[in-house]
Amino acid sequence: MRRRVALAAAAVPPLLLAGLGTTHPTLLTPESAPWWRDLHVIGLLLFPLLALGPWVVVRRRGRLLEAAVVVLGVVYACCYTALDVLAGIGAGQETVVVGPGPWVAALFGMADRLMGPGVYAYLATAVLGGATAIVVSRGAAARAAAVVGTVLVVGGAWSFLTSHIYPPVGVVTMVALAGGWTTLAAAVPPVLSSSPPRPSRRRQPAPT
Repeated sequence: MRRRVALAAAAVPPLLLAGLGTTHPTLLTPESAPWWRDLHVIGLLLFPLLALGPWVVVRRRGRLLEAAVVVLGVVYACCYTALDVLAGIGAGQETVVVGPGPWVAALFGMADRLMGPGVYAYLATAVLGGATAIVVSRGAAARAAAVVGTVLVVGGAWSFLTSHIYPPVGVVTMVALAGGWTTLAAAVPPVLSSSPPRPSRRRQPAPT
């Protein structure tokens, strides 16, 4: 993976979510319900991409480590998608169609229960990613950057437990994750390809 692609994979998803979060309604009402629903439809595509940040950092740093981060990322993506569908799309659509009702609290409660394990899984990827970057970084500057990045991603993942992308805290949380994962991706040294070089295909001169 090229360096610029890795940095973009770490930075772009949380930044897009930060931008989306600036428009997130504070409360679900009949007036805000259409955008509440549509915002979370967009979120179906963006929230799972937050798992790219930790994967970029630990990629090819050890099979068990990479596998653990991938599994935790899948857990996060599945659980947070459930939140998106129930508390976002479902609650928004029902408010559009039938208006407010006691079922809103029921949907939110189920969404929170399903979301919890997912965000804790994401917090675990932040700890693993940050620790990996601190260990493998080379030089004082890179090590210091890895420490700063770790503070940002662990703090952001912890805030994510309660902030979602609600403004202003949720927006700041996403910006912190973008800055943290990008810093960690830049701090770790590139992994050299382990595949053997391809043989040259230059034609040999014909015998004379």
